[in-house]
Order: sequence, then structure tokens, then C-alpha cells
Amino acid sequence: MTTGTDAEQGFSLFRGDLLFRLQQRLGLIPAGGLGLVRRAVFWAALGWLPIALWGVYTGRALPGAAAEPLLSHYGVHARLLFAVPLLILAEGPANALVFRLLSHFVRSGVVPPESRGQFDAVVQWAARLRDATLPWIVVVAAVAAFVGVSGFVLHVHEADWARSGAARNGLGFGGLWYLYVGRLIFLTLVLGWLWRVALLAALLWRVARVGLALVPTHPDGVGGLGFLERLPTVFAPLAFAFGVVAGSRWAHDALHHGLQLTSRLVEMGLFVAACVVVFTLPLLVFAGPLQRLKRQALLDYGELVGRQGRLVHARWIEGREVGDTALLEAPELGPVADTSALFAAVKSMRVAPIGIASVLPVFLAAGVPIVAVLALQVPVMEYLLKLLRTLI
Repeated sequence: MTTGTDAEQGFSLFRGDLLFRLQQRLGLIPAGGLGLVRRAVFWAALGWLPIALWGVYTGRALPGAAAEPLLSHYGVHARLLFAVPLLILAEGPANALVFRLLSHFVRSGVVPPESRGQFDAVVQWAARLRDATLPWIVVVAAVAAFVGVSGFVLHVHEADWARSGAARNGLGFGGLWYLYVGRLIFLTLVLGWLWRVALLAALLWRVARVGLALVPTHPDGVGGLGFLERLPTVFAPLAFAFGVVAGSRWAHDALHHGLQLTSRLVEMGLFVAACVVVFTLPLLVFAGPLQRLKRQALLDYGELVGRQGRLVHARWIEGREVGDTALLEAPELGPVADTSALFAAVKSMRVAPIGIASVLPVFLAAGVPIVAVLALQVPVMEYLLKLLRTLI
């Protein structure tokens, strides 16, 4: 539930929401922690173990007894043995980093004392939204609808390992468990994470309009918000999990159904680009305030440089006496070169705290599994070595 300490101590994306509370009641989350390992093991085992046991019992698990055994359907194992645990374990570092970054707004002075009350109110609003039941009703309804529909439109090869004997179009117990339990667990975690991305974006959007003490000449190039550039790294494990799941399907089709992976290059590229866009989206909420700050600062610092330049020209070029020398003698401004550097810093400001440190981790996390799958048919290392030789 929402507590009065959220605004004072930071903010948790997870602690207190409906899924968190339900897992606490099941004994999966201890009172003072997140229970990451026990939850990862429990949900992965619940989704995968009945399928594996059924596959062994019916002789569908290993090559030989079945044309396409369970072992060769990499998507099943990628979802339940890899993605499910990773999506749960990722909550730990994400919780810690979001907590620290939001607390840093106050410690760094970006939230000035006069705006602290507004900032605390925004964090408390986000905590109430996090703890609300309605978003999770929507998540569960979306998962149920998807699972229900996809039960009739499964990927053409996705459930070949589970087809029942004479009724080749019917699914045995293992297939039904995978469809209605295993994938339900996976999709709930995926949509739960996407809801938290949206929640974080909404929180930051409100924070951006609190009345922040941004500095247009700050050397980080984003008014003092450079510490937020690391935020998308909390989503890199998600991008990696999604990449492994997507790659597992392409790998199966390439190895068992003759798929030419080069025919999927556009789809693969769009997947990586979508991961980068979605997981950097929360930082774009600062674009408006930073754009306005830059626009006004260009006018203000342009005027400052002009005033100082005219005084310098009048005194040292024209040889005239200038009445007010305060601007020329101000130690915090220094010579003309210093004020010009201030103006240059304003001019080079970015309009969002997004840089290479934001994009690269997500890009690599989503892209590495795709490159690994391409290597099944494409000499990726050979091309990389040729490129390296070209560059050096």
C-alpha cells in the first residue's frame, strides 16, 4: 500500500502493487525483501516442469520418438526457463536504480527547496497509481484475451510437439499447459513490465513540470539531468529476454523448416529499434522543458555576451570610458572567452537526457541474440573481421 515514506526515501516500481501483494500472500515475497530468486524458480518451474514431465512420459521430449520433439522447440524453453526468471530477477537492479535516481533529484538540487512539496506530491501520486487495482485488471484481461485468441491461431509450428496422437489438430496436456499456464505467466510478466515503463514515464512527466532548477550551462549538456541517462539500462535485461524469445522462434524455423534468416532482416531491425524506442521513452518527457529552457537561455546568454562584448569594444578598441564596469570585472564571468564558452554550452544543449549510455545497453541487449541467430546461416564473424580490417 502507499506509505508516507515514498516521497521521502525514493520510489519503488514494484513494492506495493497488486502483483507484489498477491505474491506476498502466497509466501513468495518475504516481508523485508523482493524474494527474487524464489519467485524466479517457482514461476519458471510452474510453467515448464509439467510440460517437460509430460513430454518425457509421452515420448515427445527427445529426438527420435517424435518428428519435432519438445527439445527442438526453443521458444518454449526460452520463454519459461530463460525469459521468465530474467524478467523477475531484473526487478532487483531496476528497483534500486530507480530509487536512487529519483532520490537524486532532491540531493542534487534539481528539485529546489521551494518545489519539494510538489515533488513529494507527485511521487505519492505515482505510488497510489502503482498500488491501484485497475491497471492489473487491464493487464490480466489483455493476457486472457491474447491467450484465448492465440489458442486458435498458434504459430504454425509452435505446438507440433504437443499434437495428440490420432487427433493431429488437438493438443495434449503439455500443449494445453504451455498455452494456458506457461504463456500466461510469461505474458503477465511482459505486460506488467510494460505497465511499469508507462508508470515511470507518467511519473517523470509530472516531475518535469514541478519547477526544476535546471542549469542551461551545465556541462552534462542537459541542464543537470545527465544522471538520468543511465535509466534505460534497467530495461536492458528485458530487451535481452525479448531478443532471446524472438530469436528462438527464428532459430527453430531456420533449423527445422528451411527459413532463410536474411528474409527476416527488416523484421529483426524493427524489433531492435522498437526496444530502443520503448525503453528510452520515459526520458523523452523532459524534451519540452529542456527545449523551453534552451530557447530562453539562448536569448539570455546571447544578451549577456553581447553586453560584455560591447563594453570590451568600447573600452579597448574605441578607447572610451565606460561608466559601469561591473560586468567587465565580475570574477564569475571572467574574460570574453569565458562568456562565449557559456553561450556555446547553451547552444550545444540536448533536448532530452538521452545519450550513448542510454541507447547502447538496450541496443546491444536486443541485438546480440539476433546476431547469434543470424550466425546460424550468415558468417557474421567473417563480416565483422572484414569491417574491422577496413576501419583500421
